[in-house]
Amino acid sequence: MEWFTAPDYWLSRLVFQRALAAIYLVAFLTAALQFRALIGERGMLPVPRHLRLVPFRRAPSLFHWHYSDRFFALVAWSGCAVSAALLAGVDSLLPLWGGMLLWLVPWVLYLSIVNVGQTWYSFGWESLLLEVGFLAVFLGNDEVAPPVVVMYLLWWILFRVEFGAGLIKMRGDECWRKLTCLDHHHETQPMPGPLSWFFHHLPKPLHRVEVAANHVTQLLVPWLLFVPHPVSTAAASVMIVTQLWLVLSGNFAWLNWLTIALALSAVRFPADPPDTPDAPLWFVVVVLAVAALLVTLSYHPVVNMISKRQVMNRSFDPLHLVNTYGAFGSVSRIRYEVVVEGTTDELPGEDSEWREYEFKGKPGDPRRWPRQFAPYHLRLDWLMWFAALSPAYAGAWFGAFVERLLENDPDTLKLLRRSPFPADTPPRYVRARLFRYRYTTWRELRETGACWQRTYVREYLPPTRLAETARSG
Repeated sequence: MEWFTAPDYWLSRLVFQRALAAIYLVAFLTAALQFRALIGERGMLPVPRHLRLVPFRRAPSLFHWHYSDRFFALVAWSGCAVSAALLAGVDSLLPLWGGMLLWLVPWVLYLSIVNVGQTWYSFGWESLLLEVGFLAVFLGNDEVAPPVVVMYLLWWILFRVEFGAGLIKMRGDECWRKLTCLDHHHETQPMPGPLSWFFHHLPKPLHRVEVAANHVTQLLVPWLLFVPHPVSTAAASVMIVTQLWLVLSGNFAWLNWLTIALALSAVRFPADPPDTPDAPLWFVVVVLAVAALLVTLSYHPVVNMISKRQVMNRSFDPLHLVNTYGAFGSVSRIRYEVVVEGTTDELPGEDSEWREYEFKGKPGDPRRWPRQFAPYHLRLDWLMWFAALSPAYAGAWFGAFVERLLENDPDTLKLLRRSPFPADTPPRYVRARLFRYRYTTWRELRETGACWQRTYVREYLPPTRLAETARSG
């Protein structure tokens, strides 16, 4: 069945599978280390409460049958173990059907997590990981050459990720059309990285080049993925370089790395394919049936993509099999940050000593330089960026977050870089204030050593004590 397989892409498949397994590992590790404070039984948005409101048919998950923090931990750490096994190549040691089942396990486990993750798991890269992970089940292992239809479906995902992001920009903020968005974006993006300050201070003509190159990569280059090698390989390589540029300039969880993995599947590496037998008939039937299903489900993402009312990052089915993607249709010109502080004073006044909580990734102390966390995902830090844009984004969880700080909840404090209060001395009051942040200039950096300059804007949350928080909840 020569028409069914693409043996020249056997190494592309292998590289893609190992990269995907590594991303799965990071995703499950993120879930295992953060879930108790976010969605655990005493979390800010508890899973048990969510399960009472959302039926299984709307959000399939193993947790509809049973939930406890111990069981969630078992699911997350099992996902880590299976991902590590896939990264080590265990799927290649199994028969074809065994390898497929092994790839199915992390997809089922992560789907179960995402479908109860609520706001904390509302990012586009969650659906992207599930869509790509589902296709990976049908890529086969060393017993069969890569099915050409599955390879094309991977490239179809890559096309939608890039082209959809390009369209949302051209239809959105006018700064993308004027080539000026990067005058602001490196400063106002959700979580800057260690090099973002330097990217922001690149000459403005170079920012214009960055935006223009982005448009070419997202609107023109994706069409070349479906042209025969070497053109398709060159197109994928351009996308990889562009994504690496984004990796250097910011912290976008595993979005860039997963896009790179997809692009690697389109690179035809110069290696002689091994001899493999023809694909068994049952495998051919299963792959073609799944391909037909996914092509049918692609109707809604395509309609959305060509619509003038295009939306970003939406799933059209509860299994996240085919989704729509996009990012930064609009770009903030000003950066705001919510600074959270506490005091042990009995009654806070003008002379009270307020101590600031430090977050791991989001800007806080103007002298603290941003760190690189991606592909690891700091979910609280990302949601704090949205909270600064509007309190409406934080309405569901911010009150619970403050309550956990007033209790010195150890699981919540683990999400932070540092708490200013000892474990046995929780704050009596917590407040939040909104600040405007901007990058310092070269001169200011030399004189002060600070990469940020911040200015007080207004009160975000007045001084709140535990009893008041409990009553409002």
